[in-house]
Amino acid sequence: MSDMLPSLPFPMHPKMHEDPALAFSAKEDEEERRHIQKVQNAFKYYRPYAYLRLKKKWDYLHSLSADDQRLLSKYRTHLDTVGNGIDCNQAVIREILRDRVLYPTGDGSGSAGDTDNDNETDEPPAHVRHGDMDQAQSTLKLIARDWSAECAIEREQSYKPIIDSIEEYYKPSDYKLNEIKILVPGAGLGRLTYELACRGYACEGNEFSYFMLIASNFVLNLCDYENKHVLYPWVHQYVNNMRRADQVASVRFPDICPVRNPPKGNIEMAAGDFLEVYKTPDAYNCVATCFFIDCANNVIDFIRTIYKILVPGGIWVNLGPLLYHYSDVQGQNSIEPTYEDLVIIMESIGFDILSCRTGIRTKYAQNPQSMKQSEYQSLFWVCRKPPNNFEQQQQREQKEPPDLIVNRDHDTQIDVDVDADDLDHQLEDDEMQSESQSQAKQT
Repeated sequence: MSDMLPSLPFPMHPKMHEDPALAFSAKEDEEERRHIQKVQNAFKYYRPYAYLRLKKKWDYLHSLSADDQRLLSKYRTHLDTVGNGIDCNQAVIREILRDRVLYPTGDGSGSAGDTDNDNETDEPPAHVRHGDMDQAQSTLKLIARDWSAECAIEREQSYKPIIDSIEEYYKPSDYKLNEIKILVPGAGLGRLTYELACRGYACEGNEFSYFMLIASNFVLNLCDYENKHVLYPWVHQYVNNMRRADQVASVRFPDICPVRNPPKGNIEMAAGDFLEVYKTPDAYNCVATCFFIDCANNVIDFIRTIYKILVPGGIWVNLGPLLYHYSDVQGQNSIEPTYEDLVIIMESIGFDILSCRTGIRTKYAQNPQSMKQSEYQSLFWVCRKPPNNFEQQQQREQKEPPDLIVNRDHDTQIDVDVDADDLDHQLEDDEMQSESQSQAKQT
């Protein structure tokens, strides 16, 4: 997926069926279509796949003694409820797949409304792997993370520090926000992109995964009122449940309807590989990354690209762990620099580190009621691409925000501007003293 699909202003995702020639090069057309079809097939196979696991539990339950089955009577009823949740999720998927704006059929005959008879298949589709099915299930959890009221706290942990830092650097009182261009690589289900655009910034989301693109297109463009759909995001989680109700808890989405609440700033979504799509220097005022930079085989490639596409004086705001997704993937190469290595890399490439924090407690697509609560001690930093000489001269006259410019040494946080001002005053005092001594000698 090396070509950037045509991105249109909010609230429209790129509609590939309008002009497929814009979406694919001739060389990659068939390969791309096969990939999109595989994603679509994984969604269509969701219910039968989920029922395979449920059926194994039913079969084992029926093999137990009559006494054991009697003791598990409520558990038997619970498994029925799990099945109902799976059915409801498939109904949501059917709605997601109804409008084929991102994934035309191979013969070009697909259109909205013709998918009622082919949304599900009892046989595993060709080329669909277990990993694809895991992504289909994970997409449902990510819809809950980004667009349900139940996951608002989790979103605040991840998105609020990023938004606050951008608003501090590009203050609404000092800038025309619609001229501040922000890129969000790894935009996922699009909530961070949407929130930044709602504050008036011109925001562009970039996403590689068609699981994410298909689902985010549905939420951003096709949900016409708040809390329209019911989803059971934790229904596949059979372990670490305190109560039966915890596994079959439902959420409603979207908690805010983007169609009815369009953002003040421009919003776009673009599909494609970040490293392939974004090569134009000095194109963005800000790059905001959340749970993204560890998705690279070589994280240095990401850092170099971010530096390149930022305008002089632009900032990169990042929050997330260092999971390094390709670290244990068979057939993939990966490097896994530590945080202290990343600091050296960022400064060597040319970034000024304005602020950094460690130990930001963040969760990711967690069932709030699960007995197992995993969280990251995430990293957070704000880096700046140094301004050009003209801008540097202007910034000498305008003091930088002191809370953003700090020394990286955790033991001694030094306000750089205060030290610089003290040095200037000291030089002025020395010059005045020198002139006085000179005049005294002449007298």
